[in-house]
Amino acid sequence: MDARDLVRSVRSVGSARGLRSLRSAVRRRRLDAAALPRRGPERARVPGAAQGAEPQPGGGVVRFARSSLRVRVAAGGAVFCGWDGAEPEPSYALAGACPAVDERAVLEPDTDGGWRVLSERVLVVVDRHGAVEVRTPGGVVLRRDLPPRWWEPVDGRCAGPGAAEAAYVPTREAEGVKGRADARAGARWVQRSEVAADARFFGLGGRAAGPRLRDGSYRLWNTDPGGSFEPGDDPLYLTMPVQLVVADGGSHLVFHDNSWDGRVSVREGVEGEGSGHDRPGGCEVRMDGGPLRYWVMAGTPARVLHAWTALTGAPALPPAWALGYHHARWGFGDAAEVRRVVAGYRERGLPLSALHLDIDHYRGHRVFTVDGERFPDLPGLAAELRGQGVRLVSIVDPAVKAEPGNAVYDSGVAVDAFVRDGRGRRVRGEVWAGESVFPDFTEPRVRKWWGALYGERLARGFAGVWHDMNEPVSFVAFGDPTLPRSARHALEGRGGDHREAHNVYGLAMARAGYEGLCELRPAERPFLFSRSGWAGVQRYGGSWSGDVATGWPGLRASLALVLGLGLCGVPYSGPDVGGFTGSPSPELFLRWFQLGSLLPFFRTHAAIDAGRREPWEFGAQVLEHAGAALRERARLLPYFVTLAQLAHRTGAPYVRPVWWRSPQDRALRDCEDAYLLGDSLLVAPVLEAGAEWRAVRLPRGRWYDTATGRAYEGPGQVLLPAPLERIPVLARAGSVVPVAGAGGGVELEVWEPAPGRTGGGVLIPDPGDGWERPAAVRFTTRWREGRVRVEREGADEVGYPVRVRPVAGR
Repeated sequence: MDARDLVRSVRSVGSARGLRSLRSAVRRRRLDAAALPRRGPERARVPGAAQGAEPQPGGGVVRFARSSLRVRVAAGGAVFCGWDGAEPEPSYALAGACPAVDERAVLEPDTDGGWRVLSERVLVVVDRHGAVEVRTPGGVVLRRDLPPRWWEPVDGRCAGPGAAEAAYVPTREAEGVKGRADARAGARWVQRSEVAADARFFGLGGRAAGPRLRDGSYRLWNTDPGGSFEPGDDPLYLTMPVQLVVADGGSHLVFHDNSWDGRVSVREGVEGEGSGHDRPGGCEVRMDGGPLRYWVMAGTPARVLHAWTALTGAPALPPAWALGYHHARWGFGDAAEVRRVVAGYRERGLPLSALHLDIDHYRGHRVFTVDGERFPDLPGLAAELRGQGVRLVSIVDPAVKAEPGNAVYDSGVAVDAFVRDGRGRRVRGEVWAGESVFPDFTEPRVRKWWGALYGERLARGFAGVWHDMNEPVSFVAFGDPTLPRSARHALEGRGGDHREAHNVYGLAMARAGYEGLCELRPAERPFLFSRSGWAGVQRYGGSWSGDVATGWPGLRASLALVLGLGLCGVPYSGPDVGGFTGSPSPELFLRWFQLGSLLPFFRTHAAIDAGRREPWEFGAQVLEHAGAALRERARLLPYFVTLAQLAHRTGAPYVRPVWWRSPQDRALRDCEDAYLLGDSLLVAPVLEAGAEWRAVRLPRGRWYDTATGRAYEGPGQVLLPAPLERIPVLARAGSVVPVAGAGGGVELEVWEPAPGRTGGGVLIPDPGDGWERPAAVRFTTRWREGRVRVEREGADEVGYPVRVRPVAGR
């Protein structure tokens, strides 16, 4: 029992839920002990020597004495490597069919008995012992994957899902959750890799530290930390085996398509100060089972994220109202309290787009219900708020109270929707509603059943949903707070257990909800965001921080999470502004609020026993400055709509590291306390108490302080004023930023280009809540006859009001 287990156990003593959590933990341990085999003696296996190769479209198969490796180059340049017969599909990460191969890629012999695959965009070299190098067409080595190693039982017993088959006795109700297991699932494996000595690592999903991943080990297991979290707490709710590696010689993304529990350990390299004795950077991926298969995409960060999006799916496009400001709280007492809070925003002239209801609006915490005493006319309340421009958003948890007479439970039993154990009994766990069961979202018919349930939410007047507790969580007094690892899942008909299904549970739930909402209201884009997920979750919506701790470290973790998720292909995310727990000081709340106002998902939220989060609760000064941040967010809404469209089309995150366009700038690669908002703005949040100045590292080019108009030249570091009323925001010289005009239309805010240079920007108009794909409108700025001129691509007239911002000294 670790320290967190001990704290959880002590907290639960004496409560009814605590006793049930204790029983749940004991039951979980017994189930796993009975169904999962203990590891016995194992032998290590390596590929051995190369014995030949078989060319195939896009690459081929290299055969070794004890293994085989398939190398396939996709038409877009992405490289797939699969050991021991592993194929790209089936995969929860991929969007649709596997990408077409590059027909021009050729497998041919290499020197020293190895092989290589030649293509226009990438070169893959496989040596005779199984090491794989991915190189640029010019020959620069981006990564070298050393020969992998597997550990297999010496007596032939399978340590994966197949080993549990003897204990699995299908019943009539459990048919469809077959026990077939992938033969590769039994072996745990490790793969070590080398990258350039100057490389930096990013990604691995939502991490509280970073976004740069320092030397250390990071677990791949979606986990509720059991309370609030700060930098250093790991893992968290949304992990994924996706790394973005940035080095002078080039950037690349690597994705190990394996949803099992595992760890990624990184070690930054050491350069030899010109002596030629560099120590390369290193990475080790260690998985408890499942296939050894991975994808590599190389190029600029923008090209890499575009390729990743093409592989795993375009990010869902939120409706424009979801890019406004959201207010949430666990603990809105009743409809009158909701009206009072919304009226507070309206009376103070503060823009509010949405209000979120947490689990306390349910009847006894039962999902898809409403407490009729506290919310006697929820559809009427929703319509009333909608008339004021405020949407209602509902929490949705996956667990269903195991209670005959509960309509959701009864309908789930009728379609055999719930996860079962190895003996075919429904797995039960303890959550907010009490003893509950869990839908198996890895079964298509269960996703269909679950998606239809969202009709009840729409009928209540909700305009969107947020998925919580979907790691999934089951309260336990000790051990891992999730389902038994031996619990059985359909896994799209392949069959397997929770060791493989756990990390994709939130992703599959998001798919069920998104597809259900699309079917229920086909003319509207759904709004959905999820606490947990996996690679590809962006297809169905965004994410948020979860229960980040109230404190300055939590504020810093908020930025790390958003940046890290964006580099893994999840561009729409944000934190619980003010932190989920505790009562922030007025200064902390304001600085968090100012940061949140310039992140994609802007929401205040707090626990039921935490302090309030309405801006007026923190005094007149905070209210004034928070109001300014809110109005600036509303003014920038056309820019956020454009960024959302660009993310949907190209995969480029709204929030980007400052090195996004200059990955070779090593000083920028180490900068973690500022970011680019799109291509035009640089945001430097205040992350420390009492700070009134900010040291900011600038990328190359000229930048203007948007508050003072003063120009600064990059690259380099500058010191900027950061008074309590604002955080530093700089505009790139020559930028065209679409903003809301005084009359409600869109106008173009222009920052003059540097002398002799040009600039530009793009506007993608708001298409409404439907599926229309508006055309991008592109602009160029230049000096002409002593004035800044704006030109629209393909048109004689700009077509929008233009306002050139004054700059200091002019």
